[in-house]
Amino acid sequence: MAAIDLNADLGEGFGVWRLGDDDAMLGIVTSANVACGFHAGDPASLLRVCRLAAERGVRIGAQVSYRDLAGFGRRFIDVAVEDLVADIVYQIGALQAIAHAAGSTVSYVKPHGALYNTIVTNRDQAAAVASAVYLVDAGLPVLGMPGSAFFDEAARAGLHTVAEAFADRAYRPDGQLVSRREPGAVLDDPAAIAQRVVTMASSGQVTAIDGTQISVSVESICVHGDSPGAVQIATAVRDQLEAAGIDVRPFC
Repeated sequence: MAAIDLNADLGEGFGVWRLGDDDAMLGIVTSANVACGFHAGDPASLLRVCRLAAERGVRIGAQVSYRDLAGFGRRFIDVAVEDLVADIVYQIGALQAIAHAAGSTVSYVKPHGALYNTIVTNRDQAAAVASAVYLVDAGLPVLGMPGSAFFDEAARAGLHTVAEAFADRAYRPDGQLVSRREPGAVLDDPAAIAQRVVTMASSGQVTAIDGTQISVSVESICVHGDSPGAVQIATAVRDQLEAAGIDVRPFC
């Protein structure tokens, strides 16, 4: 039976501000990309999310980002390489401590937002993120976009790479994501998204925004926890994957 991981970005509130329904999503996904405090998340809420993930057998990943609370990590920052390395090391270490206190561990690393998109092509920053993960724990897998500079640098460092595709984001013909600033970048129809994911998982194909068919490598599917209707989308995706005979389980 084919198998696939289902992940979501969680722990992205801050103080009294709540974003998404972490409790509900943790009943659906198999991996949780937990914020590390640089783009979202405060210690108390992150500890709570990690405890819930541990209780439900959901893998915890460090969702590392630029230092950008005001911009939710979605703004490019031209940070010095040595500073970016230190920032990533710091974030992974912080979440490792929180996950340990919750009775679990950090199982993988996934860059967030603008950092994720930047290291598709920016080799200096890609190398910085890969180097930081290697410095903390060379055994940690990294989740990201196949064919990216980040995967090249991660492989060069000896890290295990896990190919990710996005349930609720539109793709460009070159395989990159459509910018959130453009119309149609974020999808919102649960049934259509679920069928799209089944097609990606079973055939390795997805329809780009211009209507062309492009190839995608898929080991893990991301549903954004902060999207409107995220719980309904994630539920539809999991139900349709299982109906198609695809086992939904963690990749690590």
